[in-house]
Amino acid sequence: MFREDGATLLPAELLADDIVVETPFSPPGMRRFEGREAWLDFYASRPLPIRFEAFRELSTHQSADPEVLVVEYELSGTVTTTGIAASATFIAILRVRDGRIRHWREYQDVLAISQALSLRPEDLGASA
Repeated sequence: MFREDGATLLPAELLADDIVVETPFSPPGMRRFEGREAWLDFYASRPLPIRFEAFRELSTHQSADPEVLVVEYELSGTVTTTGIAASATFIAILRVRDGRIRHWREYQDVLAISQALSLRPEDLGASA
């Protein structure tokens, strides 16, 4: 969520104070965060060497629940340590109430992210 310069890609004010963020395909210990500050602190403490350059919405689907949206999107940018341009797709299931995201469950293309950053799963914090 943070750019190389430390700014957030998604304005923090869109996140509810008590947001729950889940990323089931992330390494253990990085799969669930409770509260906006916990989520933002996590990202501030481990900035990625990526200069994000484009956000592209691929599709958005409403559900039977008016508070729930399913969004498929692509983030593109440049890995600042290598100069390699890369992109990855994501699917997020969002619960929005009163204009704020209360629950965010995101499925990431971990392989594309790892390849772009030239990382192994262990480098992201997964146990060997």
